[in-house]
Amino acid sequence: MLRLIQLELQKLWLNKASRVLIIISFILPFTVLILSSIKINFFGFFTLELGELGIFNFPIIWHITTFFAAQFKFFFAIVVVSMIGNEYSNKTLKQNLIDGLSKKEFILSKFYTIVFFSLCATVLIGLATFAIGMYYSSYTEASIIFREVDFLLAYFLKLVGFFSLCLFLGMLVKRSAFALGFLFILFISESIIYGLMKWLIDGNIADKIHDFFPLQSMWNLIEQPIQRIIMTKFPDNTDMVYDFALHWYEIVIVLGWTAIFVFLSLQLLKKRDL
Repeated sequence: MLRLIQLELQKLWLNKASRVLIIISFILPFTVLILSSIKINFFGFFTLELGELGIFNFPIIWHITTFFAAQFKFFFAIVVVSMIGNEYSNKTLKQNLIDGLSKKEFILSKFYTIVFFSLCATVLIGLATFAIGMYYSSYTEASIIFREVDFLLAYFLKLVGFFSLCLFLGMLVKRSAFALGFLFILFISESIIYGLMKWLIDGNIADKIHDFFPLQSMWNLIEQPIQRIIMTKFPDNTDMVYDFALHWYEIVIVLGWTAIFVFLSLQLLKKRDL
């Protein structure tokens, strides 16, 4: 496994565009650190400091940081589809197979790299979240600090699942731009199909089916925290209550899609004439 990761990292680091995108994909999620220190002056009447609003208190901070950090995953998605596109355009895929790398090892090298970068991103976001929380949070009890640390697991699985989808799309169309275009088409298609289901069948059934869609299932791992933030300011408003917790079946669905995308990527490579 380490050999395959080292091989892939060497390819990525030698490519200037990939190197820049990797650096950007790790730096941008840390804009949450900047947000925590922002002070907004309202014409001299008062100053609003986001860190003083309570949104960086434990345990809600795990939810907030992982949700917003996940929105920057598209930068590394470009790296993933480029990994495949460059293999075809530079003829390195064929050369790797000639040099003794099996097709299974080729796909695994991509998947292991995806897991590696997802793990690195998760650790960094975890450390940043802990640092911000310890500075701003009014709660210092260990039971409260680590109560919702499972959002880090959700963040990791979300990245792995999404990048595995990008891996499959890259294998499917061989070109980075087209793969990203297919990703956008998939997003639109899920929305259209969901809208049609809401129109044709019972809304609750449509919601349950929609939860099994690839992109929606990944979204479900970390629900939006805006409503929860408002709930902390208006706790008596029961109309705003919603389920934001991470559930085991959501994990299973995303792991299932991840396995499917990796398997289909391997099958495409096996059947394709190189």
